[in-house]
Amino acid sequence: MTHVGIFPFGQPINTLTQLNRGPRRVFVLGVYASAVHARWIGADRKTRIKALAVASEPEIFWTGHGAAELIRQVSIRKEAGYLRPAAPSLNGPSGRGLDEHYLKPLRIARADTWLCDLVPHSCMNDGQCRAIDRAYRPLMRALDLPEVLWPRAPKSEADWRGLVDSERMDGVASEVAEASPEILVTLGDAPLRRFGRCFGTRSSLAAYGRSRDEYGRLHGATIAGHQMQLLPLAHPRQVVQLGRSSPEWTELHRHWIAAHAPSLCGKIAQRGTNQPTGPR
Repeated sequence: MTHVGIFPFGQPINTLTQLNRGPRRVFVLGVYASAVHARWIGADRKTRIKALAVASEPEIFWTGHGAAELIRQVSIRKEAGYLRPAAPSLNGPSGRGLDEHYLKPLRIARADTWLCDLVPHSCMNDGQCRAIDRAYRPLMRALDLPEVLWPRAPKSEADWRGLVDSERMDGVASEVAEASPEILVTLGDAPLRRFGRCFGTRSSLAAYGRSRDEYGRLHGATIAGHQMQLLPLAHPRQVVQLGRSSPEWTELHRHWIAAHAPSLCGKIAQRGTNQPTGPR
């Protein structure tokens, strides 16, 4: 675990990685980690921010379990108010979405899955940035609050190169080689464009087709020197409709769950060993 920054109220921003190592049937590659979100209530008992990221997720694709306890561990001066868990839907939606809309349809348990993100830590999106500028930064000097040092979510090519450099690419490739999966699931465009393309995959989800007959099919690939099947799927943001999302990808994935995922189950051969894997 490495510290890469500081959240509002001082908790470190940590990198996350697969905890229990070894071969896995499926390798899931996402984009970047989320965070533990709290509702920040001021000393006047008025809500200052409805969902403020205050701590790193305890595990990759966290499902939101134990959010209240994690938030209780964040120290906040009484003059600044207090923290309560944000709405349940705001902690762990991608992890719950992964379990319900990807692994369950494929009849794959987390115990048979290696989880990884291109960027192994939380990134600050525009909404969080605006909320912090509005409500947190004005109080930093007056209340001696910790400075926020939170990497921004990548937008430009330069942003991506700064977060997913050659060292990080090698790190992801090393994880794939260690997991030696039968299927590599990519979530959205970024894993294909930033990682898969270096091994000959197409550079976007749409390039694999955006019709009911094309979406969610297996494609042969050689990644990190290992032959496997590539399964490019929409990002949970689209599937679970987290914030801005595309109805087209939502509908395609729902159809895939009903019509095509069951037929893929038989193509994922059982390994001889079922070691427990990382975070549940």
